[in-house]
Amino acid sequence: MSIGSERDLEGLRAAGRAVADALAEMRQAVQPGVTTRELDLLGAEVFARHGARSAPQLVYGFPGVNCISVNDEAVHGIPSSRTLCDGDLVTLDATAELDGYMADAAITVAAGAAPPEARALCDVAERALDRALHLVRDGVRVNAVGRAIQVEVEEAGFSVIPALSGHGIGQTIHEPPTVPNYFDAYDTTVLTEGLVLTIEPVIAAGAGDVVLRDDGWTVATADHSLVAHAEHTIVVTRGEPLVLTA
Repeated sequence: MSIGSERDLEGLRAAGRAVADALAEMRQAVQPGVTTRELDLLGAEVFARHGARSAPQLVYGFPGVNCISVNDEAVHGIPSSRTLCDGDLVTLDATAELDGYMADAAITVAAGAAPPEARALCDVAERALDRALHLVRDGVRVNAVGRAIQVEVEEAGFSVIPALSGHGIGQTIHEPPTVPNYFDAYDTTVLTEGLVLTIEPVIAAGAGDVVLRDDGWTVATADHSLVAHAEHTIVVTRGEPLVLTA
């Protein structure tokens, strides 16, 4: 969506706060021995305190409140009785709906002591997100944002996952435009002031090809390589973007 009023901005800010608080609480609870369902329940409690609802449940019928993906699972992992082990990489992806507005963010953190490559993968995802956020502003082409992410990731020896991208958001989860994490020479889309979207590098330690698991939701790397995901919902301005989920 594109912000049309102060009410829009305040509604998006409120949804963004619910997401940020849910991620912070879940993040603190990530440790070996915890189940992904327990993490999801924590996120659900935060949403309830804010008066927010799970946008994936509302829009797509997702069988959980938050998407919680582990190790080679890139996105849409279903919370379950799976117990985290020392060194697991856990992606917490929260999308809230509050009074008709939606916001979305994700972080990848380690349960216990992760190996050096896993820590590096998480660091690069965050750096790629930061690099993109410093570039985003009115008049910038979407493919320039994708190029910035791709360069940061590939210079570190990792891969973007081409099938997964950022997107517009606001009144539903996925709105135009698509924001690829790579340079698409044919994409002439230009960012405009007031546009609300997610920037979300989803990167792999391996080749970056993905498959859909038998549960019909979970997207995982075809080569079983580790994944890291960093995401914020932002508003495009004439200068630095307004980050709603910080």
